[in-house]
Amino acid sequence: MYYTYAITGLILLISFFINKQKTIKAIKISFIKIKKIVPTFISMLIFVSIILFLFPDEVISNFLNNSSKFLSVLLASLIGSITLMPGFAAFPLSGILLTKGVPYMVLSAFTTTLMMVGIITFPLEKEYFGVKVTLIRNTISFFIALIVAVITGIFFGEVFQ
Repeated sequence: MYYTYAITGLILLISFFINKQKTIKAIKISFIKIKKIVPTFISMLIFVSIILFLFPDEVISNFLNNSSKFLSVLLASLIGSITLMPGFAAFPLSGILLTKGVPYMVLSAFTTTLMMVGIITFPLEKEYFGVKVTLIRNTISFFIALIVAVITGIFFGEVFQ
């Protein structure tokens, strides 16, 4: 991660030396955009914290460890689509769920939709991309997540059991 910061800083420095005015203007524009996003982002984080408090990993595990794997995949993808969680929290949660017996295919659907589909982020996305693009992006991401889950299930031998 530090490499990304270093490379970004280096590129910003190079840009500053090439054209000081444009770089300063771009930084000012980015701060204005960040100021617009922060209130919505903070409200999303509060909402997500409440959801994670109400649905601890035991509850999620009970829902996802169903006898029907395809029903579990569907439930996992719906929960993942609604919930918003950063990767540094999602992957350890998946590890906990794996130790509780949740299949890889279900975890794949959960984590993929968690990262790619954003029902909670919909208001923020539609502000910048528009309703149509946001709907198309979320729908395509949802179906890609289902395809990834099935491929994961095939790879780990969970589909034909």
